Amino acid sequence: MSSKTNYFKPTDNEIILGILNNSSSTLQYLYKAYFPMVYQLIVNNSGSEDDAKDVYQEGIIILHDKIKSGDFELTSKLKTFLYSVCRRLWLKRLNHKSRYNENINDYEDHFSVEQDLVSHEEKDQQFVMMDSALQQLGEPCKTIIEDFYIHNKSMQDISEKFGYTNADNAKTQKYKCLQRLKKLFFSKENI
Repeated sequence: MSSKTNYFKPTDNEIILGILNNSSSTLQYLYKAYFPMVYQLIVNNSGSEDDAKDVYQEGIIILHDKIKSGDFELTSKLKTFLYSVCRRLWLKRLNHKSRYNENINDYEDHFSVEQDLVSHEEKDQQFVMMDSALQQLGEPCKTIIEDFYIHNKSMQDISEKFGYTNADNAKTQKYKCLQRLKKLFFSKENI
């Protein structure tokens, strides 16, 4: 195996086509790109590296068989699908081995993968929108908000930096700036 970390990153559709065409490079990509997330899931939840390899192999076989059957319809990212399949396999295995006396449903709280991915994507999008709104805010508001919320400066420090007569005046200005930022942010959110 090559020690290069830069390798071709196919799209989900290209991976599906690769599997349909029995492409060994597609399978190699799946192992390189997605095994680490399954490894982490299993090792962090009472499994071993061998367990992770077994579950991942089963997951790949299920994916392969579903694609080859011709009725495979991808309704999420392939990565999410494969993770979910492996998660379910691991939960079944944990339940089967009776490592724990709890019901398998008790693990669902720890493994809400799809919801976590959606939540992270939504938060990332909100951060992008917030940064955009902050850039549009202008001075001194941008710096006041950044100094207070990002750099954790006190209102007294901000007051001195901007020449306000006291911390209360700086706090009033920060409030006004925050209202403008909210207005910019929520007007972008609805676009």
